[in-house]
Amino acid sequence: MKSLKKDWLTSGLIDFEYKKYTLLAYLKEVKKEFDQHRLYPYLSDLVIHYQNLVSFKENKTFVYDSFPQKITQADLRNLELVYEKIVQDDAMMKELEEIAQFAIPQLEEVVNDGKDIYESVQEHIQIAPVGINVLYTDEGYFFLQQLNVDMTSIYQYQITFFESSSGRYRGIHTSYIESVKRTLTSTPEALKISLVKRYKHLPVPASYIIEVNIDYPFHETILPIVKRNFVKYLALHQSPTD
Repeated sequence: MKSLKKDWLTSGLIDFEYKKYTLLAYLKEVKKEFDQHRLYPYLSDLVIHYQNLVSFKENKTFVYDSFPQKITQADLRNLELVYEKIVQDDAMMKELEEIAQFAIPQLEEVVNDGKDIYESVQEHIQIAPVGINVLYTDEGYFFLQQLNVDMTSIYQYQITFFESSSGRYRGIHTSYIESVKRTLTSTPEALKISLVKRYKHLPVPASYIIEVNIDYPFHETILPIVKRNFVKYLALHQSPTD
């Protein structure tokens, strides 16, 4: 699918009509994906573009930040001169502001369409522990079952943590193990016992069954949303002693 460069606002020809055409062509492609209920990576990209333009309106130094980041020391001086020229060029800055003024509501509308799809999936996700609750939940397994799919997808997960200036955040790393046909004997409990026998590094693993009762694309929509919601679920159900 056609993508929109991170520095699309400042790269190439800075002309309202040209940028308008570029943006609308990109959004047309994104809408096609959303019509097929395929959310990622398109929704993430949209949100970044939207936030960048809002930052530009609030703080003109975004223009400098939006230039390509992989530059040599020799290029740095030239980049600073280009940035200085743009900031001091009233006509160019006015053109950029008009482009941003047009683009922000266009992006916001499509972002909201994506959020509607996200929320519709989120409402159809159910998560529950398999077997006894364990204290350590930062690593384990989850069994993912989707409406109209007769297979259970098994993943190992590990919660990761990272810090930024705004706080400490959780992430998740997943490894696909296998898919097992859903039968009367392939219960989540049976699958958990099988994993414990095969993988000795997690003798008493945290394990969860995740059911998604909506028939949307798996890799572009279901799995990314499940992972985000699973991280939230674990944070909410974490033991106070953790």
